[in-house]
Amino acid sequence: MTWPDSSSLRVALLTYSTKPRGGVVHTLALAEALAAAGAAVEVWTLGRGGDREFYRPVHPAVRLRVVPFPDLPGPDGEPEGVGPRIVRSIAVLRAALAAGLAADVVHAQDCLSANAALAVRPDTIRTVHHLDRFHTPELVRCHDLALRAPARHVCVSAAVAEELARDWGIRATVIPNGVDAQRFTVAAGPGRAAERAAWRDRFGRFVLAVGGIEPRKGTLDLVDAVARLRRRRPGVRLVIAGGETLFDYRDYRARVLARAAELGVRPEILGPVPHTQLPGLVAAAGVFAFPSMQEGFGLAAMEALAARVPVVVRDLPVLREVFSGAVRFAADVPALATALGVALERPDPGRTAGGVELATRHTWAAAAQAHLRLYAP
Repeated sequence: MTWPDSSSLRVALLTYSTKPRGGVVHTLALAEALAAAGAAVEVWTLGRGGDREFYRPVHPAVRLRVVPFPDLPGPDGEPEGVGPRIVRSIAVLRAALAAGLAADVVHAQDCLSANAALAVRPDTIRTVHHLDRFHTPELVRCHDLALRAPARHVCVSAAVAEELARDWGIRATVIPNGVDAQRFTVAAGPGRAAERAAWRDRFGRFVLAVGGIEPRKGTLDLVDAVARLRRRRPGVRLVIAGGETLFDYRDYRARVLARAAELGVRPEILGPVPHTQLPGLVAAAGVFAFPSMQEGFGLAAMEALAARVPVVVRDLPVLREVFSGAVRFAADVPALATALGVALERPDPGRTAGGVELATRHTWAAAAQAHLRLYAP
């Protein structure tokens, strides 16, 4: 890549967190690709819990604007509730944008940052990664305004764009995600064999899920499927990585862990894995499980394909669109258990090669060029 020293187009990309969630991964990679293509890019986010930087280094061509967002207790001394935290997040980011935003294009990657930006820049563009169903009143209002009010919309898959048109009457431009495929392909190569062996020494043969324990990720179904799988292959372990989120999933997590204990699964829960270590973990997995209930693209699954790991996904229209021919699909728990077992015992070289090719085809450079066309007046 050739990195420009300056550019006439100023782009502000907005996200809600410094942690390695899918939308944040997307924001940083897109920012670097836009800068490589000649734009002057800055990324705005909230620095929660004292964070002053993102979960990984960002190329210095991208300016970072991390707005301090200290933790506050609720009125009863308990942790601040989701609703009040959402309202405060929007207000803090909005005030920072009002004081310091200077860009030709303002592009929000989530409902929180979109709400903050729209009060300052009504011409804000919004990427809708997937459509959520919220019950907390503050989140419902945040979600609805961030869909109805932006000037233009982007979706990372046609399936989500069709859902947005059907349910909201909104037409969006479809720009698929890029993938940093080489980072994961290298992790599957001979030079990283020791790293993969270290993970396998620790966990044995394992099913990996990335994204934490939450309802949208289908974790409860995954636990049930792995329990079925272990009846035939008792040595297989379940490893769950990731999980930083704004939302409080403690009740769901308790249900998952109780179910796992009942079934004797005992998952290894790693939490966020350092950026430099994640590719090796993924490449060491026997199979990558992606039983999400809602997705916009499936970036983590695409990274697993780049690492030459068999992938099993929920049979959703969006995942059929993105992954058809490269993964195994499962519509329910029995099918998920069966597909995981087949992927472990009878890897398909043709499907593996096709998965690497698919991941390699999705470049951030292409995504950046599509965004620059969208940004053109």
